[in-house]
Amino acid sequence: QKGSSQVAPVHFVNEESADKTNLGFIHAFVAAISVIIVSELGDKTFFIAAIMAMRYNRLTVLAGAMLALGLMTCLSVLFGYATTVIPRIYTYYVSTALFAIFGIRMLREGLKMSPDEGQEELEEVQAEIKKKDEELQRTKLLNGPGDVESGAGTTIPQKKWLHFISPIFVQAFTLTFLAEWGDRSQLTTIVLAAREDPYGVAVGGTVGHCLCTGLAVIGGRMIAQKISVRTVTIIGGIVFLAFAFSALFISPDSGF
Repeated sequence: QKGSSQVAPVHFVNEESADKTNLGFIHAFVAAISVIIVSELGDKTFFIAAIMAMRYNRLTVLAGAMLALGLMTCLSVLFGYATTVIPRIYTYYVSTALFAIFGIRMLREGLKMSPDEGQEELEEVQAEIKKKDEELQRTKLLNGPGDVESGAGTTIPQKKWLHFISPIFVQAFTLTFLAEWGDRSQLTTIVLAAREDPYGVAVGGTVGHCLCTGLAVIGGRMIAQKISVRTVTIIGGIVFLAFAFSALFISPDSGF
């Protein structure tokens, strides 16, 4: 009887910790995916993918952009996870304060925006890509006609893997990576990883980026022009404030 009474509590604790881990992962996943969607729709990286996909092979653009965003998400999660050496109670409430600040800022920005806001950023991205195109054309002239880039096909046979390491792939990767560095979605991923399950944040963030970038690549200019950056920003502000507000009801040690 003694043996059985000792085994039962251990089994119960294991079950309880497994449930808490699953809840922590799900909560982190939902938080990350929702924050990324409201941060990325109508953002600079969204416009980069949309405009490049109209000019070049969509798969190449998608692969370059997603590699950059996936790498950035993993780096951000690592940065956030590194802060877990600090006692959780501090990181939890600091991150909550940051969510509140981000939320208030987004709401203020959204309410001040004109309904057609976002067109300036769209034009800025178009100008940036045009400049890169001109540089690419100059490089082609210097290197000869051997390069393939337009995605429209070529008479010169090339290995499939070369198509993905093409200048357009590199351009999509570098433009997206540089646009994302220091962006709101990068900062929020770091903040989330400091307070939530890092695996859930990494998976949720990557899925969120996949959805936004995939939408940009498939829909192109039509979606870019129809998205109301003002509405998305206001919704984003509400989502951020909701995360900050939820901290009043959730213990810092819950979910782990």
